[in-house]
Amino acid sequence: MGWRHGGFAVVCAAVLAVAGCGGGKKEDGGAPAAMRVVTSFYPMYIAALNVAKGVPGVEVRSMAGEVTGCLHDYQLTPDDMKTLSGASVFVVNGGGMETFLEKVTSRMPGLKTISASAGIPLLKNAADGEPNPHVWVSLTHAIRQAENIAAGLAAADPAHAALYRKNAAEYGARLAELRERMRTALAGVKNRRIVTFHEAFPYFAAEFGLTIVAVIEREPGSEPGARELAETIETVKKSGVTALFAEPQYPAKSAETVARETGAKVYTLDPCVSGPMDADAYLRVQEANLKVLAEALGGG
Repeated sequence: MGWRHGGFAVVCAAVLAVAGCGGGKKEDGGAPAAMRVVTSFYPMYIAALNVAKGVPGVEVRSMAGEVTGCLHDYQLTPDDMKTLSGASVFVVNGGGMETFLEKVTSRMPGLKTISASAGIPLLKNAADGEPNPHVWVSLTHAIRQAENIAAGLAAADPAHAALYRKNAAEYGARLAELRERMRTALAGVKNRRIVTFHEAFPYFAAEFGLTIVAVIEREPGSEPGARELAETIETVKKSGVTALFAEPQYPAKSAETVARETGAKVYTLDPCVSGPMDADAYLRVQEANLKVLAEALGGG
């Protein structure tokens, strides 16, 4: 994580010592929240915001903020630990996304943790065979994650259990309706082979019958070597892929290089890891993804 073990322990001890000093107050200076829900990062925040909508005394916060992106090798900060010290529950994606989770739970053994990906079968990354944690990019799994979050919040706050479950069901119905519209819109696409930026889209591709023939950068921010880039270019040429999908959170330099060498076109597909902090943001992102896919693949 980039911190020495001892330094991390000192910070945690200091944070825990001041946990009672305003840690449960709302950001607007109001009365302490009866239930503070802290989420690990953006997609979990949006899901929890929908599940906790209108529940009295509940505050939802995102630990990592709105622009972090995926939590690959995320390093905890003292502010993160202070935020978690005031949490009633910690909502995480799970599946290996939060590599720091063991350090949090070992320092805060009483913190209730909800794994939103519990019970969701994980695909394996093609490159290293490791479980792929990007389950939220699939609308089907996003529905399951909302249900898991609702179950966890209901257990932590039984007085409002029915409302959490009602909210999850309503949000799930909206996600399901969008999923069916996307399936219908993409049903006639002939060329279903795509190239993506990193390993964020296997669940999304499986949901809509797309085939990822190559991944340009396995880890965002890590430029592929010359040999790997040349292999990707050759794969694209042989496969007849016409669409390359970069992500708005990261530079598209490698994708543009492949596009120049192959004649394919670069589009932007959003894995929903950053954006506006409002409840409908995930739905809007997926609506935009549908438009992009229809444009990129509609010609077959």
